[in-house]
Amino acid sequence: MAFGKTSAPARRFQAFDLLATLIAVVKTDGSVLFANAALEDALGTSRRTLEGSQFGACFNEPNVLRTAIEGARVNDFATLRYEAFLRRVNHELLPVLVTLAQSDKAGELIVEMSALEQQVRQDREERLLDQAKANKELIRNLAHEIKNPLGGIRGAAQLLQMEVQARDLVEYTQVIIHEADRLQTLVDRLLAPHRKPHVVGDVNIHEVCERVRSVILAEFPRDLHIERDFDPSIPEFRGDREQLIQATLNIAHNAAQALAERRAAGDAQITFKTRVARQVIFNKQWYRLALELHVIDNGPGVPDAIKDRIFLPLVSGREGGTGLGLTLAQTFVQQHHGVIECDSVPGRTDFKILIPLP
Repeated sequence: MAFGKTSAPARRFQAFDLLATLIAVVKTDGSVLFANAALEDALGTSRRTLEGSQFGACFNEPNVLRTAIEGARVNDFATLRYEAFLRRVNHELLPVLVTLAQSDKAGELIVEMSALEQQVRQDREERLLDQAKANKELIRNLAHEIKNPLGGIRGAAQLLQMEVQARDLVEYTQVIIHEADRLQTLVDRLLAPHRKPHVVGDVNIHEVCERVRSVILAEFPRDLHIERDFDPSIPEFRGDREQLIQATLNIAHNAAQALAERRAAGDAQITFKTRVARQVIFNKQWYRLALELHVIDNGPGVPDAIKDRIFLPLVSGREGGTGLGLTLAQTFVQQHHGVIECDSVPGRTDFKILIPLP
């Protein structure tokens, strides 16, 4: 980003620097009047270099933009959208959705670009958010409906046990009582995150990671390596430390269990990686800074059959699993206005927690 005296266009369009989408203001001849900070970062080029240059040169197919600008110039349309590839300074291509609109000033056009991968992620996050809200209501209602008959079943089994004499019948009543207690425990776990108050304090994410690391290594002391890749510049933030420990622990514990074959081979690894994300959008909100916490493992990956459902309650890729760990983790992270994303292929699974930073 250029420093020094601010140009007149930069002052006029400075509000665009607050946006996470890529913005360029161009003249009808295609030359750049203004480029916002997000576009500078995406292209790897300074605003000073872009201003006055032909914006079409930043695209893989410059003629498409020129044609669109000509159409706007002769008033063929007020707004136009199309897909294109931005050419970065390192020659990488960035797929974007381009929206070309006329400015309120004659001879100027606003070109807004959003990364297609970002648009896909936002759509996925929106679905997950709606899904989580629906799940929350479903779980609450279902759990409450189960609790009352469970109490009746257990009470009836206890009364029956006091009346029967045959030993095998007593064993049957004990099975009923045991299974009723097991279901009661499951219901309590479903309701737990909605009952427990949100206790807010200063949170150091690396202390959270160290706590989780010690718990996991206590259970898997010999055949699992946990790598740290921390950004020490990440500031403390306000949050519920115990909830974040539990969320991270649920993800890491799932990873450790999925690494059974790697542990047997002696090369099982989990990595805790922290970074600061800048100018990001998630949960329909723009954030200047956000925490990125990655929990990465070198296991077999999430089964394709459940990839789109892993945050749903009672969905598990492991035999005997309750399918509640990731549901609770997502709930706790959402209570911090954050989100969990998962990118998984065989040999590498990356759960990324995003939480706004002050």
